[in-house]
This record gives sequence, C-alpha cells and structure tokens, in this order.
Amino acid sequence: MTTLEDYLEMNAERIDKALHRYFGDVHGDLFRASAHLLLAGGKRLRPAVVILAADAVRKGGSSDDLLPAALSLELTHNFTLIHDDIMDGDVVRRGVPTVHTVWDEPTAILAGDVLYAKAFEFICLSEATDAAKIRAVKMLARTCTDICDGQSMDMRSRSATTFWRWSTWRWSARRPACSTGGHPPPSAGSLPERTPVQADALYQYGGVNSGIAFQIQDDLIDLLASSDASGKDRASDIREGKQTLIAIRAREKGIDLAPPYRRRLSGAEIDDLTARLREAGVIDEVRAVAVERAAVAKEALSVIPDSEEKRLLGDIADFFIARGN
Repeated sequence: MTTLEDYLEMNAERIDKALHRYFGDVHGDLFRASAHLLLAGGKRLRPAVVILAADAVRKGGSSDDLLPAALSLELTHNFTLIHDDIMDGDVVRRGVPTVHTVWDEPTAILAGDVLYAKAFEFICLSEATDAAKIRAVKMLARTCTDICDGQSMDMRSRSATTFWRWSTWRWSARRPACSTGGHPPPSAGSLPERTPVQADALYQYGGVNSGIAFQIQDDLIDLLASSDASGKDRASDIREGKQTLIAIRAREKGIDLAPPYRRRLSGAEIDDLTARLREAGVIDEVRAVAVERAAVAKEALSVIPDSEEKRLLGDIADFFIARGN
C-alpha cells in the first residue's frame, strides 16, 4: 500500500520533470521570471489532487492524458503567488527571493500574466473531448475571477474603518491565497468521465471543504512556523492586516490585530502575540474549524467507489491540516 508521503514524493518528481521540460530552458528575463517560483520546488499538492480525482472516477482510463491540465493548476497557483507577493511586499517565497525583488515589479506582473495565459493553454493540451475542455476552461476562468475578487476584498478589509464578519464560506472560498486550493480543480471536475453525483462530491471535497481546511492551516503556519520552515515571511498576514479566521476570532475575544501589529514584528513580539492568542483559545478554535472541514471533505468522498486513489484523497485532506504541526 502506497503511503501518502511516498505518493506525494513520486508525484512531485513527475510534475517537476514536466515543468522543467516546459520551463527549464527558457530565455529572456520575462520567461525566466515566470519560471522562478515555478521551479523552486514544492509538494505539488494541486496537481496531486487533480490526478488522484481523475483516476478515482475514470473507468479504465488514466490520468496521464490529463497531466497538462494538472500542470495548469500549478501555473495558476504560481501566477497568484507572484502577484500576491507584490501587493503584500513579501521578499521570500519557498525559501527563495520573490520574483519582484529579483527583477522588478513590472517584470513580475508580466511574469504572472504569462503563467495565467499558459494555464489555459495547458488545459487545451489535455487528451479530452472538446466539450470537456470548454467546461474546464470556463471553470478555471470563474476560479481566477473569484481569486481576484477575494484579493480585492482582502485589500479592502485592511483599510476598512469598521469591522464586519464574512460568512465562513465567502471568507475562505475567495481568499486569494487559496489559489484554487479552495476552488474546484477544473480538470478534476470537468475533464474525466464522471457522474453528476461524483462531480458534486469532488466539488464538496476540493472546492469547498478541504480547500477551506488548507487555507486555515496556511494561516496558522504563517503565524506559528519559522520562516525557515514555511519558506516565507513569518506573520506576514498580521503585518498586512489580512482578515483571516485568526484575526476574526481574535477580534471577538478582544484582541485587535490592527496597529501596533501592522508592521514588521520581531520574533519575540510574534511569540508574545502567539502566547496571547493561545491563552485566549483562538489558536485551538481556529484549528478545530480546519479539522471539522477536513472531516466533511472526507465524508463527501463516500459516493466515490473505494480505491487506492480515494484513500489517498482522504489522506491529503488530513495532511492539509497536519502541515506545519
């Protein structure tokens, strides 16, 4: 029986080889910039979910012909990271300097745009019917629109003079950092042959619940993990005033994460703040929401026939909330 760790390692190697084949020998600053984060590594979780979901619902098929569509999710994710780093002023991502600090902001914006365009091209390179490709392209377009809407809401909330609480779904499903982790994987839900019930199950698994669990855990990692462990600036969400579930629950308990925390904090200051949040029960409450969402995601898979791929999808939902612990 394949362990999740072994599967993710094998899948990451497969995805890395494909990405290097397409982006490893590019020329010119723009295309080198577009490949910078893409080739910096990672667990390639989004392509893994796409591939597993496709194999879980396809009868006698293989996800190999959907590999370009799986790559399109990784390209979309990286385009959002490049633009997000510019807007947040972050200088480290995946343990390497961010694109706009290596080149400049105009080049980084264009590099993200290149990946955005390539994502749609890669869906069209998949071996699937034209109708299925059209469905996947429409879904990816809607997802990218939601990501941009989420980023806009995120930035507006930082400068708002009054505080409001979004519903959990709207807050999580449109948080820009989800980068399709909190949206239905277009190729998983659209390209392979599947029943409407299976399509809805995959949406509930990846498009609603495991994506929310992933994002909540990502917010916890941003606060609790060291920069070396997370590969990015620690407590950047607090510095930028992002309305994460941590910020929402903290405000409810009388802990305002606005100034004086809207600045670069020392490690000692972050540790002190974390201790306050733990004492108030914020960390445990936020983590409990992530655990609940992961459990609901796994339950959604009950309509999918039992298989190795289904088991690994369940393991991935657990992994989403175990990262960084």
